[in-house]
Amino acid sequence: MPDVEAHITGTVWKVEVAVGDQVGEGDTVVILESMKMEMPVEAEDPGTVTEIRCEEGQSVQEGDVLVVLG
Repeated sequence: MPDVEAHITGTVWKVEVAVGDQVGEGDTVVILESMKMEMPVEAEDPGTVTEIRCEEGQSVQEGDVLVVLG
């Protein structure tokens, strides 16, 4: 299962997907806020969202798994 990980330390500003959604390579799944900038986190592989491991307002570290694709 490909995991979508945070590429920076920040706060989850918005979750753009729901469990069951189909995503393509390059689709934005989560938007992180860091240093007052919004940074999209994109899927590197296509798949179906099987799990969301973050919620809006949550602090995350670089490398944390945000979304799991099946």
